[in-house]
Amino acid sequence: MKHIDICLLLEGTYPYVRGGVSSWVHQLITGMPQYSFYLVFIGGSKAFYGKQHYELPENVVGLEEHYLMDRDGILSPRARVGKKQAFTMWQSVLARFKNADQPLSADQLETLISQLGHKKSLSYEDFLYSERSWQVLVDLYFEQSGNQSFVDYFWTFRNIYSPLFTLAKIARKLPSASLFHSISTGYAGFLGAMAKQSQQVPFLLTEHGIYTKERTIDLTQASWIKDRHSALDTSIHKKIEQTRQTWINFFQQLGRTAYDQANDIIALYEGNRQRQIKDGAPISKTDIIVNGINMQRFAAAYQQRNSTPPKIVGLIGRVVPIKDIKTFIRTIRVAINQQPDLQGWIIGPTEEDPGYVKECELLINSLDLKQHIQFLGMQNVAEILPQLGACMLTSISEAQPLVLLEAMAAGIPCIATDVGACREIIEGMNEEDKQLGKCGYIINIADPNQASKALLTLLSDDKHWQSMSENGYQRVKKYYQESTMYQRYQRLYQEHLTWQE
Repeated sequence: MKHIDICLLLEGTYPYVRGGVSSWVHQLITGMPQYSFYLVFIGGSKAFYGKQHYELPENVVGLEEHYLMDRDGILSPRARVGKKQAFTMWQSVLARFKNADQPLSADQLETLISQLGHKKSLSYEDFLYSERSWQVLVDLYFEQSGNQSFVDYFWTFRNIYSPLFTLAKIARKLPSASLFHSISTGYAGFLGAMAKQSQQVPFLLTEHGIYTKERTIDLTQASWIKDRHSALDTSIHKKIEQTRQTWINFFQQLGRTAYDQANDIIALYEGNRQRQIKDGAPISKTDIIVNGINMQRFAAAYQQRNSTPPKIVGLIGRVVPIKDIKTFIRTIRVAINQQPDLQGWIIGPTEEDPGYVKECELLINSLDLKQHIQFLGMQNVAEILPQLGACMLTSISEAQPLVLLEAMAAGIPCIATDVGACREIIEGMNEEDKQLGKCGYIINIADPNQASKALLTLLSDDKHWQSMSENGYQRVKKYYQESTMYQRYQRLYQEHLTWQE
């Protein structure tokens, strides 16, 4: 195998999932042909992923994939005791997961890599079936959840900690690389922390969203975790259910350890950098590198844009719940009361969540919008943007959506929810940037009335629309060029790679 400059650690994204983060990863690799990249993909189960959606650039020298919930074969239960020293180590690690205020130490990470899954230390079979493992589990149960279901606790314990055995195995077999770069905390970030200790090379962490916060939101709302509070307890002060809290603590520890081990921690905008610091990232390691785009790719689109706004609004993104496509549909329903010829285009892949796509289709039918809304699937964004009067994002969570930058580069004003960096992009990130003027509107989450009002205001005033079109173009040109992003990452990469020479 060729020498590996940078090993990218990718959880649930490139090259098997389309979308913002995957596009960014492909852009980064393609834009830095001077470096060789090796890809480590981590997913839940192989059944959740299909074929690769990206053709790997020539400077990708290898790809390996791992699925944390898939196991090779079924282990036969057999009576065993377990090794005392190994379980002493295991208990010290579990104590850090139980209370995530402190990250795992470098010594603990090294111990996990060398001992987890080893037959002579803490084998996976010992974790599942040994007397010592049972005792550790029972002690934790009575300490944490003695008044709750033991069966729930038993399976939660196994499901949470089994992936650590897989991660330790991956870490031991990672190819030699000069730098490890994870694109999230979570399992990938924790693997980055392990890789740093295993190979004693730098570890770089970039976060688009904030993984720990997003997992916490998911777990707080997860219906597969049963709340076991008394039906008579309506207090707003009741504690979060222990199973949820155990999962949340686990992901908090993964994130805190990744922050502790990372040499540099990159966010896309100031709000996320502050969140990283709040979650335990040392402030001295944090920095911001904004996304950038190739404006040349949208030069023709900018020239082709209309002089007056077409009565077409496009939502460009995956058809999944986090994009809140239903609010977009309801927005069109409200807006056509005043703009009967309005069209709404939903532009993006639909294969990720067929059930949600079906729900959206039913909503369109029930609102009698079949003549006004189309699912266009994947399209060449540069070719379709000039046909739009506005680009709308109704997401309930975003980081720094590339699609807004692309629309602005094509001279299309934007409407987006007040999430992630959307406000910075549309209104300006600082006083100097704000002098350029707004290039669209910020709206509340799940508010079709407000979204409709913004859309109608935008499309009804040609001069106002043209002004916002120009403001957005100038903002991307000045602050969001991909050449700037490449320069910042090249400087980071070179700094760490040169250090080892």
